[in-house]
Amino acid sequence: MVRILGISGSLRAGSFNTALLHAARDVAGEGIELEIATLHGIPLYDGDAEAADGIPAAVEALKAQIRAADGLLLSTPEYNNGIPGVFKNAIDWLSRPASGIGELFGGRPVALIGASAGGFGTVLSQAAWLPVLHTLGVDHWSGARLLVSRAGQTFADGVLVDEKVRQQLAAFVQGFAADIAARR
Repeated sequence: MVRILGISGSLRAGSFNTALLHAARDVAGEGIELEIATLHGIPLYDGDAEAADGIPAAVEALKAQIRAADGLLLSTPEYNNGIPGVFKNAIDWLSRPASGIGELFGGRPVALIGASAGGFGTVLSQAAWLPVLHTLGVDHWSGARLLVSRAGQTFADGVLVDEKVRQQLAAFVQGFAADIAARR
């Protein structure tokens, strides 16, 4: 069994990226368990708050989910041609204390997907993630690419309705899982 943790970079109830992760779970196939995590409850990073109160419970809970997973699937929106602030903020918290970055992220397989209402999908957001992933020391899987554009036509009421995208998503998730399994 390959365990993948999917994290959506959106807090919105009707998020296309959260819906994309739900669809990924549906098409993952046999031998793949895809759990979906939320960023809800993670406060804005504040070094003074960290020094006074330590790591917030929501961050510790997400760290535990990451440790239990064989790989991470980040579903990133694209806001103003870049990484959504809420998603980067979560990574900033997860990288605290800095001495724990290697244990949490070092060599961990990570793949990027994303959905956007625009015509270019999340190409710029995914590109903006690359230096962050490099800094964390993850093993970025680039065996395939999934950039869902015009997501308003691809999803209906939170459900993936585009069969071509569904097939691409299945191939992506299964390819990522196969790569993770081959590393064992």
